[in-house]
Amino acid sequence: MQNTPAQNHAAPLLIIGCIIFGLGSLIVKFVDVGSYAIAFWRLAISAVVFWLLARFFGQKLPKNRKAVMFALLSGVFLAFDLALWHESIHSVGPGISTLLNSLQIFFLSAIGFCFYQERLSPLQILSLLLAVGGVALIASPEFGHNSHAAWGFASGILSGAMLALSMVYIRKTHQVEQTALFPLMMLVSVGGMLSLIAPALLFDSGALYPTTWRDIGLVLIYGAVMQCFAWGLIAYAIPLLSLSLTGLLLLSEPVAALLIDYFWLDKPINPLQWSGAALTLLEIYLGSLKPKQKAV
Repeated sequence: MQNTPAQNHAAPLLIIGCIIFGLGSLIVKFVDVGSYAIAFWRLAISAVVFWLLARFFGQKLPKNRKAVMFALLSGVFLAFDLALWHESIHSVGPGISTLLNSLQIFFLSAIGFCFYQERLSPLQILSLLLAVGGVALIASPEFGHNSHAAWGFASGILSGAMLALSMVYIRKTHQVEQTALFPLMMLVSVGGMLSLIAPALLFDSGALYPTTWRDIGLVLIYGAVMQCFAWGLIAYAIPLLSLSLTGLLLLSEPVAALLIDYFWLDKPINPLQWSGAALTLLEIYLGSLKPKQKAV
């Protein structure tokens, strides 16, 4: 069966969304707002933007209560993905934290195998094995010189698990009721925003909001561009692709973040880590290849 035009465009749109999504790590690094608080503002801003877009384009909320619940749950998992990712950024930097966040590939593949009867091809299995090597090569030198590496790695890996669950619930929302993009993302943002109020007050009471016009502008960009545009592209592409392929393509994000770390933030990256980045790119390519169909 041939892919539809939408399915053919889903993979490149997903990669574009991931790269822009990863650029938000720069804002997190330079804005003096707590990890949970900036996640709250990001989702609050995006909730308003998506509500306005839904009204403008006449897109309606899903009628099925179960679909609404799944969308809100996706937002809860996304909220803690963002907060834990922010914690990892502060501990090990944008590049490695984004790499660790992208370990959701393993969670997505496991969920797809266990609950959606998705079978991995030999090529995809090889790509997953290569991913392990790429992650190890990029991440391992950090423990030798960074006292915050343990928490940075733990929070980064946990953020990957939260992101995988958020994506699964976006998929489940569409399975219950096909939902227009803007209302879906508004519900995701509202669910995440509400779930972060208590953690932000508890953990970030001294850094709840931006205090300069520069920081206010950056937080607005973080919410409008990284959450609305980039995450909107990701949410559009997810239902059109298998969970395993989705996870593989999402690894374009950490490679881009690693390049930003090196060329923009002057983070030292040794040849071993560059080898890991190259291995990760190879893994993305192999994972995106589809097995040839036998002639009938």
